[in-house]
Amino acid sequence: MTTLRTAHEDPGATGPGVLEARLTGLSRAEFARDFWARTALLNRRAGDFSDLFSAAAVDELIARRGLRTPFLRVARNGATLPDTAFTSPAGVGATIADQLDDTALWREFADGATLVLQALHRTWQPVAEFCAGLGTELGHPVQANAYVTPPQNRGFDDHYDVHDVFVLQIEGTKRWLVHRPVHPDPLRDQPWTDRRPAVAEAAASEPYLDVVLAPGDVLYLPRGWLHAAEAQGAVSVHLTLGIHTWTRYALAEQLAQAALATLREDPALRATLPLGVDGPGGDLELVRASLTAALAQADPAPLFHRARRAQGRPAPLGPLAQLAAVDTLGPHTPVRLRGALAPRLEGNRLTTRAGWLEFPDTELRAVARLLDGAPHRAGDLGVTLVTRLLRAGVLVPDAERAADGD
Repeated sequence: MTTLRTAHEDPGATGPGVLEARLTGLSRAEFARDFWARTALLNRRAGDFSDLFSAAAVDELIARRGLRTPFLRVARNGATLPDTAFTSPAGVGATIADQLDDTALWREFADGATLVLQALHRTWQPVAEFCAGLGTELGHPVQANAYVTPPQNRGFDDHYDVHDVFVLQIEGTKRWLVHRPVHPDPLRDQPWTDRRPAVAEAAASEPYLDVVLAPGDVLYLPRGWLHAAEAQGAVSVHLTLGIHTWTRYALAEQLAQAALATLREDPALRATLPLGVDGPGGDLELVRASLTAALAQADPAPLFHRARRAQGRPAPLGPLAQLAAVDTLGPHTPVRLRGALAPRLEGNRLTTRAGWLEFPDTELRAVARLLDGAPHRAGDLGVTLVTRLLRAGVLVPDAERAADGD
């Protein structure tokens, strides 16, 4: 049964986040309980997304930004075109051969090809800021692609993704056919192409959801849910927000890695197997017992946090503004923690996406204060400490508070 929801207020919430206010129309608790990683959700008239993306943004990115592959791919009739079909050098001073060729792209688009602008969380600021906020709220990394499809065309055949998605219809309309998974909760290395016959068979059956998305509609699909989409009577532009979910399997991998790191230090495990061995023999039980003990004691947290940091980037940092902040720093200068750093203070070490720093005990209280993300005056933290953190790219000037003269 299709679930159709409209936006509403949760009287128990302290304030709606991105998830509630712009995507699901549900409180965080409702979405987590009933839909997250479980089933599809259709939210009609979620809102106006023109502040995030538009047809004009598509033209701007393709014609004026000098994008290169793989920031765009092109698909037609279920197949992805080679990069050489829509790239070329850009003339004197810009002879790199894989830049987007807007003339070639126009011809492919006019012939029915779908344009896929990839990694918009890196190339279009409104989308980047939205993804950063959503990723913080969900606790899982978020990336964004835009799909631009000519009327009455389909870019890709029925398939499933190995990440959850939110589909935000921006312009035009698109018909979506959604089927239940043939392989629930696929891992990153379990793509739909490994199950083509099962996917094709499921796609021929009655869909779980057959709906036309209009501007302002949002569709949520957990990983593994089959889908195919076709533009209707006008050009369709939609954003797909990919949620690269952490899984228990990933945690198991990190737990095993932590245990193996411990076993490397065990002389008995480093010992050579007997001469002429042709199987594990009696050594297997020794290894099994040692591994079981190591797993019981292993702490995967450091590996988890390291992997989590590696899956994202800190907020943009302007080198000229940063240098000016260092040069003009004074006791009353407002500064704040750089966004999306994923900071973690353990003992005397602060680890972030910009690297790690160690501090003497006398500075730890000031460093801990910074982790609230609020603006602080340099003099309240210590000008010397703030200078070091500005140079390290951990702190940034708080331009808004400085403009207010606060």
